[in-house]
Amino acid sequence: MDTPQKTTFEGLGLSADVLKAVAALGFEEPAPIQAAAIPLMMAGNDIVGQSQTGSGKTAAFAIPAIENTDATNRSVQVLVLCPTRELATQVAEEVHKLAIYKRGIHAVPIYGGASYDRQFYELRKGVQIVIGTPGRVLDHIQRGTLVLSTVRMVVLDEADRMLDMGFRDDIGLILDATPTERQTVFFSATMSPEIRSLIKKYSHDAKPVSIAQKAVTVPTVEQWFYEVQSHRKIEALLRLIDYHDFKLGIIFCNTQRMVDDLADALQAQGFSADRLHGGMAQAQRTRVMNKFKQAEFEFLVATDVAGRGIDIDDLELVVNYDLPYDAEDYVHRIGRTGRIGKRGMAITFVSGREIYRISFIERFTRTRINRGKMPTVGEVEEKRASALLKRVRSVLGGSSFKIQTPLVDRLLEEGFTSTDIAAALFHLASGAGSDNNAAPAKTQAPPKPAAAPAKVDQPAPVKAPAPAKPIAAQPKEQPPVSAAVARAPEHVRSHPTHPKAAPAHVPRPKHDAAKQTPTPRTVSKDPSKLVIPPVPAYAREIPPNKLNRGGPKPAHDRQALQGVSEPMPRLRLAPRGSQWVRLSAGWQSRINPKAIVALLGEALEAPPARVGLIELTETQSFAQVGKERLHKLFKGPISVESEFGTVHLSALPEQTRSNHPAKRT
Repeated sequence: MDTPQKTTFEGLGLSADVLKAVAALGFEEPAPIQAAAIPLMMAGNDIVGQSQTGSGKTAAFAIPAIENTDATNRSVQVLVLCPTRELATQVAEEVHKLAIYKRGIHAVPIYGGASYDRQFYELRKGVQIVIGTPGRVLDHIQRGTLVLSTVRMVVLDEADRMLDMGFRDDIGLILDATPTERQTVFFSATMSPEIRSLIKKYSHDAKPVSIAQKAVTVPTVEQWFYEVQSHRKIEALLRLIDYHDFKLGIIFCNTQRMVDDLADALQAQGFSADRLHGGMAQAQRTRVMNKFKQAEFEFLVATDVAGRGIDIDDLELVVNYDLPYDAEDYVHRIGRTGRIGKRGMAITFVSGREIYRISFIERFTRTRINRGKMPTVGEVEEKRASALLKRVRSVLGGSSFKIQTPLVDRLLEEGFTSTDIAAALFHLASGAGSDNNAAPAKTQAPPKPAAAPAKVDQPAPVKAPAPAKPIAAQPKEQPPVSAAVARAPEHVRSHPTHPKAAPAHVPRPKHDAAKQTPTPRTVSKDPSKLVIPPVPAYAREIPPNKLNRGGPKPAHDRQALQGVSEPMPRLRLAPRGSQWVRLSAGWQSRINPKAIVALLGEALEAPPARVGLIELTETQSFAQVGKERLHKLFKGPISVESEFGTVHLSALPEQTRSNHPAKRT
């Protein structure tokens, strides 16, 4: 659809209250997506808007939602679904700003992690506009605290992202709970087949609204990438921040652990930084976002999910500390800066083979990402000096120094030159005048005179020892200086009844070799005459967690085990009078070697000591058993049910070998 030219908000037919709110927000003319979508939505049409982040699509559906809401009716009339909590909060704030002059319009955000009591109270009181995430909205519907029978409009903001996050079924259940005569609005950055299927099912003759763009990314964002080794990213980040003198920025990482580590590292370097990720409580995340919007700290370290919905106009910098997995995530990250025509910079760190993913992102965004060269330490210092000189020149050009001039005159009278005074002031202005980094003194202390050489024929005089200083007696009631627990005295710790008493010393008995007569060991060559020890208890008692009786292993483990082809043993002949036996225990039984020994003894009526060698693999094991015990296996494989699980036994051909050492149990 063609975008109208030179459209104004007055020409869109908006009410005076909304026009007043738009003017208070500083909007002079509607964005292309707003000029195209607002008239269609005001007329009651279903629309499908395709627009990138930062294009003004929030106001494109928020203004018609406010205009079409009946302020006298306190039932839910508009439902807005968002993929993340942060985006839901941002949309709710935008609705509040646009409806500030329309009396009787109430909107509430509903998302997971927030207090149920507060949401119950707001819904009972009555609201016309509900903005929430699919999971929490569906929860309220099932609880009966949110009734959608009076909904007139449903807006799906960033529908592609919600489908990627697995909300397809939840969205279907929510839309099924609304009237069929509703107005349905879709906003998505991409149009996948799944989104088209959703639009076809839940919309009625939807009007497409697509804004043609030469590039996916904002043209006011300057994009750079730096090839940096993984262990030197923090050093590169600090150097770039110092070189460009950034004051407000977001640093994106792929994992919550990296967010915590990087935030701690920045704070240790003296930067004002905080973190934001999904592992934090919702109240804590909201508090961090409010502080960052008010510029109470410099840098916010965040993950992709938590970073969704961050809308700050004066954001200078976005850093991809970790390269995003998806090109769309890259677009959403750098879209946080360069808003409302302001300049911004996006810096991406790549290491190793990640360099090849830059070209893919360039093809997706249809823009070129410049390769940057890391500034040296000297260049950083030169940049700092230039910035300081620029500040000094601006002060010298338009300020009077009635208070400072007498101070300079006093220093000149004391004999200091003007150059020394200016250098000292520059030293203080650069932040190097603290106690830990003080300027060196102008004059050095005179060197100590050399000691006179001692005569060879006379011994050096011996100094008398200095009298010892008297030690002041400390009061007995004075507590110890250390905060640690005072150590008990030796005589108290050695007392047998004291809890800190040391164990009594028991002398070792003397070893008398004459009284120790070794018993000769006799080994019988006949296996049938071997003394068979009883089966230990641990061979039959296996913890339930080892057996996994609660169910099978996860699907990915099961697929990995099923894909393993285990060859039969080779290279090692079975001992004379024995034969290999295959034990296909399977992944469900989780049987360990000790249980295999016990099960084999039960199945073949053989003592565990006669089992012999055990070959362990992922899904089956091999054992050596005397041939006289294999009569049950000659008729075919057998299965043994036991407290340890099920074991399937089958005989293998003779002269079977093994190519890896067996483990003896």
